Amino acid sequence: MKLFLLMLIWGAFIVLFGHPLQAQDLSIAKTTSPIKVDGVMDETAWAKAAVTDQFHQYFPSDSIAAKAQTEVRLVYDDKYIYVLAKMHNLGPRKYVTPSLRRDFRGEANDVFTVVLDTYADRNNAFMFGVNPFGVQREGLIANGGAVIRFDTFSISWDSKWYSATKIYPDYWIAEMAIPFSSVRFKADNDQWLVNFYRFDSEYAEQSTWAPIPQNQLIINLAFSKKLQWDQAPRNKGANMVVIPYVAAGSTKNFEPNLANDNNVNAGLDAKIGLSTALNLDLTVNPDFSQVEVDQQVTNLDRFEIFFPEKRQFFQENADLFANFGLAGTRPFFSRRIGVVRDASTGQNLQNPIYFGARLSGKLNPGLRIGVLSMQAGEDASVNLPSTNYTVTALQQRIAQRSFVSLILVNKQAFQDSIAGSFDVSPNQFNRMIGLDVNLATKNNVWNSKFFYHRSFDDLGLDSSFAAGGYIIYNTRRWVVDVTAQNIGNHYNPAVGFVRRRDIVQATPQIWYNRYPTGGLIQRHGPGISGDVVANPALALLDWNTSLNYRIAFRNTALLNFSARRSFIQLRFPFDPSGTGGLPLETGTNYLNNQLVASFRSDARKRFFFNLSSQIGEYFNGERYQLGGELTYRFQPWGFVSLNFNYNHIQLPQPYQSADLSLVGTRIDLTFTKNLFWTTFVQYNGQINNLNINSRLQWRFKPVSDLFLVYTDNYFADDQNQNGDFVLLQVRQPKLRAIVFKLTYWLNL
Repeated sequence: MKLFLLMLIWGAFIVLFGHPLQAQDLSIAKTTSPIKVDGVMDETAWAKAAVTDQFHQYFPSDSIAAKAQTEVRLVYDDKYIYVLAKMHNLGPRKYVTPSLRRDFRGEANDVFTVVLDTYADRNNAFMFGVNPFGVQREGLIANGGAVIRFDTFSISWDSKWYSATKIYPDYWIAEMAIPFSSVRFKADNDQWLVNFYRFDSEYAEQSTWAPIPQNQLIINLAFSKKLQWDQAPRNKGANMVVIPYVAAGSTKNFEPNLANDNNVNAGLDAKIGLSTALNLDLTVNPDFSQVEVDQQVTNLDRFEIFFPEKRQFFQENADLFANFGLAGTRPFFSRRIGVVRDASTGQNLQNPIYFGARLSGKLNPGLRIGVLSMQAGEDASVNLPSTNYTVTALQQRIAQRSFVSLILVNKQAFQDSIAGSFDVSPNQFNRMIGLDVNLATKNNVWNSKFFYHRSFDDLGLDSSFAAGGYIIYNTRRWVVDVTAQNIGNHYNPAVGFVRRRDIVQATPQIWYNRYPTGGLIQRHGPGISGDVVANPALALLDWNTSLNYRIAFRNTALLNFSARRSFIQLRFPFDPSGTGGLPLETGTNYLNNQLVASFRSDARKRFFFNLSSQIGEYFNGERYQLGGELTYRFQPWGFVSLNFNYNHIQLPQPYQSADLSLVGTRIDLTFTKNLFWTTFVQYNGQINNLNINSRLQWRFKPVSDLFLVYTDNYFADDQNQNGDFVLLQVRQPKLRAIVFKLTYWLNL
């Protein structure tokens, strides 16, 4: 608690500093003439619209005008916001896209993006983008787009809107129609905030309309400019959407005592606009069988590994619930709902959800609300009763870019639900209440966060709290980041994610940046980072310190390397080989030195790669690691990538040495902008599992899809009985499944 109060006082002090933001406007007027979204600028509305054409370079420099300039015009009518952008080139050229799949991302791809801060609060925004091939992407920006450690940018959110592009000899045009019903806004507000940005592959240039310092994220909302409406917009479009689905699947289990399963399911999602600022989402018997499979990892960590949420229902306004606490100490983690993990395959499997609801949006210009309630089904095989998960979050703006947030989480079991009774079980509950304070200066030079959370369960134990936060100082030359937290021994948010308990932890880092005026390098500089973990009596448990250097190249490539020294004291037995061998004993200490390096090549090339390596001491032995991803792009139809991670772990007798291999191939083909095929083949030598996941998706109407998903798991290994290395031995199947799913977006 003392740590929380001290950091809060310091944060309140730093938020007083900062420079006023520029108050330049772009006007948007209503049009009565029709607009055809075709990528051709021939309507009279565009000739009359205000034009903004002074884009500033963000990368590789932030002090000059963009070489490839962009013109943007905006108008609107009763149903749509129309955007027309004309991207000039310096001559004929080609464009780069990873494929024709929706929701692409990457700094090396061509794209034009509009960012709409509809509440003008510099905290949340909607993002709509399109590339020269007409491929769309949309997303949500949270927490001001200011701190990379947050989930500040999500492209998992889907919405219905329209666009068209056309390529000309010396430029390309993007035309968009964004329905008012697809965004949330205050009906009587005639001022929004807006920014536009463009990635250009030919010149490795990134540019923005509102200038943004290159030490900040390009999606940072602190620098957006005003969008002035000639009259406050009102939503006169559809305010209710129903998305029914039907799914049929067949599962065959090859392991003993596991039954096969054939089923047909149906359900629906609904989106109800209670107002222009408040939305109610409902789901009945949701099915997530089409969600992309997790990428497997080699687990050499002593603590739980975090896998991101990919299910669509949990995406909209997810920051209201998911960004409390710090990355390794989250009081709410939506993947605890409706997901169980199969230890034999390493795959996450569905636990049925009966129904759910989410209310989210703005109650007034300064107050956001989020209420989520999900009723999960029982699982008789593990004696799991039906359980309700309810989360309430409030976020009150207290300054231009600062806010206070409150969260309450309740997990409540229902007694004898397996037998058909749904009475509340009073002794099977877990609750959590938390307070977060986010403080930032207007120019985001200072950004900070402080939190205090407490959990409650039927045991009623003491030391059930978590407190901490961070302070970041970010300028062109210097970045200083200090994070600290204190986690109680019995802190137990059952619907959260907590890597470690009963600790006091501090994680500082300092970086210095230099920006050469010419040559191959865009930015480089040294840094020092560290992490110290102690118990509440301040006895050291773990620490590490690193001397770092990083180089960013003008062609978008990145190089990082570090020299690290670390100390670990084991608090429980641990097998560092990751193979279930003889564990190291509790209380033993290890002092290690390692060298770490990574390189990301120029992703504008058809063939590009990421590589990472670590060599050095490892507990009481040595470890050599090499990993990466090799990608070849078949422009514009898709790509093939190979992910790999190899660990050679050498430990003294009687401890077990190991060679752990993880190899994954992804084939991502887009036959058209509406027909996609993705196949993952992943071999994990640590759990002797070969997984195949193949997904065919046909988007036959906007946000309406047909999915065909095939999954196969096999027992496999990369060693024969004599211990000689072989490429791969597939021994026998474990589980095989095929799923057909149809969804349809229906405006009412």
